[in-house]
Amino acid sequence: MLTPSLTLIGKPDCHLCEEARAVVAQVVGGLAADGVAVEVAERSILDEPDLDARWHDDIPVVLIGTALHDRWRIDPERLRADLLAATDA
Repeated sequence: MLTPSLTLIGKPDCHLCEEARAVVAQVVGGLAADGVAVEVAERSILDEPDLDARWHDDIPVVLIGTALHDRWRIDPERLRADLLAATDA
């Protein structure tokens, strides 16, 4: 079983980013309770100009591995399903 990586790209004081962070925490916590580990990283467009140039109008952005999973509003059921699929990849 592979350990998928999830990256949340956002910035401080962004209400959609706060919502996305809560969804990620809920989903990853639920998977951990089921014995599925997920590596989670959070990056800010304010700290990384290349991220700002690429994602400025799309935050929050969730990547699974290097692939775009979602942006703006994160669907918890779809996120869970995609993370589970990534464990089998």
